[in-house]
Amino acid sequence: MSEIHWIDGDTEHTARWHSETGMPAPRHVVPADDRMNASTAHRLACEGTALLWQGDYHQARQLLRAMGRRIDRKAPVASSAQAAFHLQRRASGHRARVLGRLIVPLGADHTLALRRAPDVRAACEEAYGPPLPTPSVVSLRELLGVLGAHQWRAKGVDVPAIGARIHPHYGVFSPVRGEYVDLVARAPLPRPVSLGAPAFDLGTGTGVLAAVLAHRGVRRVVATDDNPRALTCARANMSRLGLTGQVEIAGGGELFPPGRAALVVCNPPWLPAKPNSALEQGVYDPKGAMLHAFLTGLAAHLVPGGEGWLIMSDLAEHLGLRAPGELPSAITGAGLRVADRLDTRPRHPRASDPADPLHAARAAEVTSLWRLTAQPPERSPAPPPHGPGRSPAPGS
Repeated sequence: MSEIHWIDGDTEHTARWHSETGMPAPRHVVPADDRMNASTAHRLACEGTALLWQGDYHQARQLLRAMGRRIDRKAPVASSAQAAFHLQRRASGHRARVLGRLIVPLGADHTLALRRAPDVRAACEEAYGPPLPTPSVVSLRELLGVLGAHQWRAKGVDVPAIGARIHPHYGVFSPVRGEYVDLVARAPLPRPVSLGAPAFDLGTGTGVLAAVLAHRGVRRVVATDDNPRALTCARANMSRLGLTGQVEIAGGGELFPPGRAALVVCNPPWLPAKPNSALEQGVYDPKGAMLHAFLTGLAAHLVPGGEGWLIMSDLAEHLGLRAPGELPSAITGAGLRVADRLDTRPRHPRASDPADPLHAARAAEVTSLWRLTAQPPERSPAPPPHGPGRSPAPGS
């Protein structure tokens, strides 16, 4: 357990440091309140000093926004889409570190001890677990994310493909980009599904794709994920939707569950880059590890006539993070063939925002569902009629 220390007046204080993003405990902490202006706060935070806020909650939020504006004034300029991506990632990491140094105290019961502060106890318990017997200190920026996730969890995300709402939990990728869900809802199911063979949903997250398959009449779906938060979230969603009899949420940490399936669906993180935090693991897949694990393991987990559905965006190709022919080559190299491909265009706001540094790549992006089948084994050439290395006898 990490701790932070600070001096207020003549008194030294200690508190438990908590960070879901893996941000290390700040070494230098000073008290701050409504008298501190944004310029001073920005300078201190850039120097590595954490500001333990003791003033008004709403004033702290305004200060955080003002600090963010100062950071964003130094927007990087890039010469290519790939350079823009790496510059943006670097700038995003710097922004997170600086803004993460405005920190706030939480009581032992998750109470936010600031003037005009909202009741954050339920949101903190969802994200952090049951209260511990000692007070803690957290980043205000992270706490605002916790509160936002709590609202998303309560409200849910409308999924027309199932005629219901999916409720994402904190730390679980939310299905706000509905175009990939719609692809799974309209792709033709392989014939073995109608004969009762199960389907697998790998990296299920909220369980949305498992729910779509169940809604389409797949009798049994086995969903996996290596994120404990996702397993809890998916189970809660299946229970809410009344699908626990059709969908099994399997833990254990393995990508594929045991056995073979008529259909294996996988929507891996689309960008082959290293996540800056655990919360980014739904977007970034270092070196495409999950993608390649799916491709290399798929054939061994399909029943005859079964299919693997790979849902991927080509944003990585437009950003120069993956070569244009790399994915088709990986598919062929895994002993698979492409039976069909369904494409759609993104509908999210950033695809049409010219102010986005990655606008050109986002505007060209296509999301695809690749219908993959196992390559039939090559037939060995027939042996010569008289055996190998032998010539026919004269007159034969």
